[in-house]
Amino acid sequence: MSISYIPMRSPFAANRWRGSGPRVLLFVLECSLGIVAVVLVTALSHWSQWLLPVALLLYLLIVVPIALLYGFWQAVIVSLSAVAAHSLFATRQAQFHVEPNPAADPVNTIALLVFVLVALLVSRLSSRVTKHAEEAESWGTQMQDLYEFTRRTLQMNLHVEPGPQLAELVHEIFALEAVVVFDADLHEIYQAGIWETDPQELAQNVYYFETSDDDPATGIGRRVVRLGTVPVGSLVVRGDTSPLTNNAIASLIAITFDRYRAFANESHLEAERRTEQLRATVLDSLAHAYKTPLTAIRAASTGLNEMGHLSAGQADLVQLIDEQAGLLSELTSRLLTTARLDAGEVAIHAAPVGVGSLIEEVVASLRDRLASMKVSIDLPNEDLVLHCDRQLMVMLLTQYIDNACKYSIFGTAVTIRAVQSHKEVVFSVHSFGSVIPMADRERIFDRFYRASTKANKAEGTGIGLSVAKRAALIHGGHVWVTSDEIEGTTFFAAIPTVGLKR
Repeated sequence: MSISYIPMRSPFAANRWRGSGPRVLLFVLECSLGIVAVVLVTALSHWSQWLLPVALLLYLLIVVPIALLYGFWQAVIVSLSAVAAHSLFATRQAQFHVEPNPAADPVNTIALLVFVLVALLVSRLSSRVTKHAEEAESWGTQMQDLYEFTRRTLQMNLHVEPGPQLAELVHEIFALEAVVVFDADLHEIYQAGIWETDPQELAQNVYYFETSDDDPATGIGRRVVRLGTVPVGSLVVRGDTSPLTNNAIASLIAITFDRYRAFANESHLEAERRTEQLRATVLDSLAHAYKTPLTAIRAASTGLNEMGHLSAGQADLVQLIDEQAGLLSELTSRLLTTARLDAGEVAIHAAPVGVGSLIEEVVASLRDRLASMKVSIDLPNEDLVLHCDRQLMVMLLTQYIDNACKYSIFGTAVTIRAVQSHKEVVFSVHSFGSVIPMADRERIFDRFYRASTKANKAEGTGIGLSVAKRAALIHGGHVWVTSDEIEGTTFFAAIPTVGLKR
């Protein structure tokens, strides 16, 4: 609702009567006082035979205070009464053949009219100055309210929904009759004050139809709450506020909504980080605790094999114990390696390493896993050398190739490639298997995360790719994956040719 500024006619008339009857009576009284003063001055000037300039000065002394104290229209009526009174006295002097009065000269009458117009202009300018002063005072009050609203929103508790707090603040600070705030993200309505109509329907209509307007007749202001160009809610107020103030309130509500969502996301990420940290700590502690009993189990199974005199069933059981203990030992080793990489406790030994020999070493260590696969090594530059930690790069490539063996289609080819691109060596392991969804391609390198595709039936812990990622990061490189039904799945690792980051 826009502010309707009614200038005060007198600095002493702060408390005006309300109602048309008292207003008319007061208007007549103010005009009467001015007219009586004009009649008295006119009679005195004609009786004393004063010159017109003297009478004009006296008229100005009446009209200007009337304009300042009461208003423009009162000054107009008093000015016209001065012209009429002066003309009337001049006419009566002519009828009674009184000695000609210089004031009765038509030129003097024109001069009188000019001076009266000047008085009216002064009164009009005074009225405008008063009006502007009152508007400035009103804007100053609104700016103070907006400042207070801004300050209070910055101190809000963002652990809870901001809607109820915002509605109460707007209602309290701006002294409005009623307020309703609609949060489109939470689809909740928050109101303060008393609404005669359904505030929920009112606020939702503003949001869905994007109607922003002000109705002076009802005192209702409607605003769509936007973040940039995106609608995030709506605001409806009933009371004495200006359109600009309503715009400012809606903008501050949008900022508060955005702060709440950012705080909620940050809190959620922090909770996830702490959960991941706790889970990793527990598993790493278990890995340390498992090492000693696993070593004893493998030593016992090896000793039973060497003792001999075992039946076929006993030998099979001992072999099963040895195999499963080996798998469990490998898992604990990966957990410990990941923990040491995250903590920066792994000793880094950087040296020039031939890329060809590095790939051959990894392929040889996985010979049994690759027995049923077609392996292709693509190395355009056989003399390619990389300055790196050999053990970490073996871990990275081992995980990539082992991952391809797990998830590729039986009988398809696994292609291992290494090329130099600018100042990096880009390793890639390509295979055909289940497609990795787009949403999983970033998180698949996080520890313990596994792709959500149902086609993924292979066993795994979700640890290996996180180790590969950490090994690449230590070298100052980065990892990524592409996956497509036609082109297949390719894991990449770009490693700088020189330099090693701790």
